[in-house]
This record gives sequence, C-alpha cells and structure tokens, in this order.
Amino acid sequence: MASALTKQKGALRKAMRATLANLTSDEIQAQSRQITRTLLALPEFQQSKNVSCFLSMPTGEVDTSAVVSAIFDHGKTLYVPKMVDKDHGIMDFFQIYGEDDLRTLPSGQWGIREPDPEVEGKLRPSGHAEPLDLIVMPGMAFDRSLSRLGYGKGFYDRFLSAYSAALQGRQQMRPRLVALALREQILEAGLVPVGETDWKVDVIIGPDGIVS
Repeated sequence: MASALTKQKGALRKAMRATLANLTSDEIQAQSRQITRTLLALPEFQQSKNVSCFLSMPTGEVDTSAVVSAIFDHGKTLYVPKMVDKDHGIMDFFQIYGEDDLRTLPSGQWGIREPDPEVEGKLRPSGHAEPLDLIVMPGMAFDRSLSRLGYGKGFYDRFLSAYSAALQGRQQMRPRLVALALREQILEAGLVPVGETDWKVDVIIGPDGIVS
C-alpha cells in the first residue's frame, strides 16, 4: 500500500501536470528568457568551470537551450544527465563537446536528448572524473523552503547522495544545486512534501527572481 508521503507527492504531481499543460509555448518561452538572464548573472554560474545542465523536455518546463549555448559561449565545460539504469533510477552526467555534438544527441525518454557514453569510439568524461561546480536541475514543483518535487523516479536524489559521498571521501566540495522553475512551479514554503532521501536545492531561479 502506498504511504501517505507517496500519495501526497502523487497528488501534487497530478495537479502540477494539469497546471503546466495550460501554459502556452509563448508563456514558457517568455519565462525561460527571464530565468536564463538571472542564471547567467548569478555569481555561482559566472565563477563555475564545470556545469551540468538538464536538456529540457519539449513542453511543460523551462527551456534550457539558451543556458546550454551560454555555457559553451563562456568557455565552460557542459555535462548533461543520462539515465544509465532506468529500472534502479541510476543516472550519471556526461560531457558534451560543443553545439555540433549536442545536435547529434538521440532523444531518450520524454523526448529529452541524452548522450551515449561513447563518442567516436572514446568514452565521454563523466561528472565523477572532473568534479562539477554547479548542477542546474529541473523538477516538477518547488517551494520557498527550497524543497524539490522530482518526477517520481528518484534519479537526482540517488545521484546526489552517491556523488556527495564520493566527493566527501576525496575532501572535495559538493556542487551548488540551482533549480530552474516556471512561476507556476514555485509554491509557498512547506507545500512540497518531502522524505528523508529528498534533496533540497541551494537556489531556485524563477522568472520573478531568486529564492534562496
């Protein structure tokens, strides 16, 4: 039987999907432009070298295409997420070499482009090889206490727990976690149900500014 927490999360995801489905593409693009401007001005972004950024779904979330282009334009190294074991919710991040490499990525689940772990016969560097400075994250909903509701598979939470433990063992700092959210995805503090294994983010960037 599903726990009360699981039911609460499921209900919020269902409500949020309905809300996001009502947004037009123009509305999402307008919000995405504002969010991108704020992210690019963030000191954490400007000072970072290795940046992970999600490649956005075709609809229903912040469009990250301008963020990704800016990462390349600023001479930073881009890593993007890939589901490596869907059954067990395991994800890793792999380096993308530039716009041409990005264009050739095949579409995976939910229409999201994902890199193959190899390119031209060579293994791509992963986020474990070179510590990430910043992880730009998606989510279904967030609240003003910096809680995050993901899409229900636990990919980011599992990755962050394992990655942070590995970095701690090497006495390295964990990356800053920056979430990008449409206005409709940011709720009042305490409205996102969370469990012990759910990670909070460090910063949420919406079209109206920063929540931290």
